[in-house]
Amino acid sequence: MKEIQEFFVNFRTIESIIVIALGTLLRIFATKSLTNVRKKFGFQKNRVVLINKIITLLIYASVIVIISFIWGVDEKELFLFVSSFLTILGIAFFAQWSILSNITAGLILFVNYPVKIGDTITILEKDNNVSGEIKDIGAFFITLKTEENEFVTIPNSIILQKNIKFQSK
Repeated sequence: MKEIQEFFVNFRTIESIIVIALGTLLRIFATKSLTNVRKKFGFQKNRVVLINKIITLLIYASVIVIISFIWGVDEKELFLFVSSFLTILGIAFFAQWSILSNITAGLILFVNYPVKIGDTITILEKDNNVSGEIKDIGAFFITLKTEENEFVTIPNSIILQKNIKFQSK
């Protein structure tokens, strides 16, 4: 009986090592793919770093869940924990909805938007247009440098909601 238990512990250990190795290989593949996309489409390095962090977080969270199942964590208990965590996270994001929308907008700007750092844009509004050179595109804000050498930060969600006129370098 003891030999059977040792066999299953050894088997679970081997399975866990395989899952960790596959997760690491998947992360390496994702990083190389993002680097190739950056080079192909001319994205800035800081944009790729942000997306890479998010993908890495998702991959390793998945690895932890799979290893939990390997070691016999009850699905109901794991589901209860995950649903409780997501509920608390959802309430926190609902209270800070603009933060969530800015992160999402930042991802959209990274993947599918024609401007990049160094481009000059004008955000077209009714009364007050804002013009400047893009100095940084972060997870939450785009930073512009105006002709008066002032730095203006604009939430990513605003960039997606407004009409933009841009001049690429």
